[in-house]
Amino acid sequence: MPSDVTTITPEQRDEAEEQIVVQSKRIDFYITEYSIEILANKMSNEEYVVPAYQRAFTWEEERRSKFIESVIMGLPIPFIFFWEMDDGRLEIVDGSQRLRTLEDFILKGFRLGNLDQLSKISGFCFKDLPESRQRKIRNRSIRGIVLNEHADEAARLDMFERINTGSKIANRAEVRRGALAGAFMTMVIELAQDERFAKLAPMSDKTKEERGYEELVTRFFAYGDGLDTYKDRPADFIFDYVKNKNAEFLENPGMADAYKQRFQKMLSFVEQAFPYGFRRTENGKATPRARFEAIAIGSHLAIEARPDLASDPSRADVSWLAGSEFTKATGADGANARARLEGRIGFVRTHLVES
Repeated sequence: MPSDVTTITPEQRDEAEEQIVVQSKRIDFYITEYSIEILANKMSNEEYVVPAYQRAFTWEEERRSKFIESVIMGLPIPFIFFWEMDDGRLEIVDGSQRLRTLEDFILKGFRLGNLDQLSKISGFCFKDLPESRQRKIRNRSIRGIVLNEHADEAARLDMFERINTGSKIANRAEVRRGALAGAFMTMVIELAQDERFAKLAPMSDKTKEERGYEELVTRFFAYGDGLDTYKDRPADFIFDYVKNKNAEFLENPGMADAYKQRFQKMLSFVEQAFPYGFRRTENGKATPRARFEAIAIGSHLAIEARPDLASDPSRADVSWLAGSEFTKATGADGANARARLEGRIGFVRTHLVES
């Protein structure tokens, strides 16, 4: 057997199967089917709830018109995903754009833009169509998948992101921002706009637009506070962490100042001790997430263990930055596994404390 082939032990297989079973239990659903008329009316009557993280994302006129064109032509429409709320209403996990577009067209007078296939109805609203065509559109049905109460918040957000992989709708940081509004999340958004942070951790315009800085700030606090409950699923871990911190900050508003000081103290140390900040090179224009986690959290833990480092960062020996050990520790392979996380954070902490 080649030396680079990984051997899976029976214990690893058992752990993998246990994880599959646990995650599968989080998704329990039933299939339903509604006419377009019913869907539009339910939207109008607010029986369907558009969650906060989806409200800001609205299709442009061209995309809305093209969707209605597809409906009129009888093309297959993707499933709508719902979650059954305690009050009996359905939260839209995925499909809010389609449903809002149907409501606007059927009930609110939305006029179609320029169409390719049905060019003759460009500029039409629903009532401009022949009555027979209106009935046919209203009677068309769209299938939905309804998640029951076993699908928790993190599972719903995970499904939303997976369905929309590669789309412009929202990434996980954007979803978290909308779904978990609160005092802690407000602080994260504030720190993410810090100019010194941007200088030390450059990133592309695309990553910035996708809330890249908010993601780094959130991970700094979530992993820095401890990985005791981490199960190699960063999305669930961070979601639960932010939710709990929002509640804690609400009960104790003074926590925000302490957390801000922690972040700024770490930035001051990194600025003085690390020649390129979180970058790989002096002119680097990107900040690898694993590298940021290692340096930021490792530095914070080192400062806690040795307060003198914060007062005199010149004491820190960072010659290991260019070494193969650090490069391996911050590699992408298995980057989210708990052992790798603790390994790269611990690597930086240990080398700083012992310098």
